Amino acid sequence: MRAEPTCPRCGRPVRAPGLWSNDWTCPVHGAVLPLQPARRPSREGLAALLQDARAPVWLPWPLPAGWLVTGFLDAGDERTGSRACAVALSGPNLMHGPADLLLIAEEPGVGLGARFAGVREDVAAQTSAAGPPNAVMEVRSASTRPHQVPLWAVDGAPDRAGYVGEAMGCWLWAVLWPVEAGALLMEELQLLDLRDPGMRLDVPFGAFCPRLRPERLRAAEDGRDAAESG
Repeated sequence: MRAEPTCPRCGRPVRAPGLWSNDWTCPVHGAVLPLQPARRPSREGLAALLQDARAPVWLPWPLPAGWLVTGFLDAGDERTGSRACAVALSGPNLMHGPADLLLIAEEPGVGLGARFAGVREDVAAQTSAAGPPNAVMEVRSASTRPHQVPLWAVDGAPDRAGYVGEAMGCWLWAVLWPVEAGALLMEELQLLDLRDPGMRLDVPFGAFCPRLRPERLRAAEDGRDAAESG
């Protein structure tokens, strides 16, 4: 049986639109964009994500050595389109062991990036307005000239490294596990928007990222809740 959509901010079940409302509704957060079940790392999964994507679908290209694409997430429905799009990648930690990276592009107010980073939703605006950036990525898209996007570190859950910036009118989040994997952003990754026409990349796919499994998505909420109560 296919999993049901959930709240992008907390992972709780959401009530589908009905006779009196066109909104998906979370019992805690009210009207939200529904987080769809994770899509598998495959050409079919990527094509399904791109079909309704209204937010950028960022992919580091070329990929860091040894890294693979390991899944996708999106928030929205057929009526709204996907207003948050996430690409999961997995590869070798520069320090030791394996690492995971989640790149999230979302319109303001969706809440998916803050959830994964383990911070409050207002942290993005506060962080991006204070002090020099901690990392930089280069963004390349058919709709804009290549340019550098500054990212600021956020003080979120202790088991991960989180960064946030702004690109093409959306928040750009980079969340890495374990926290030492944040060293990957010492390299200036180049991001492509896979929505651009004519993309013919031979994307390498790996095993499904366990952090996108429902029980691990719930753990992301627990990290956010811990940050809010601290």
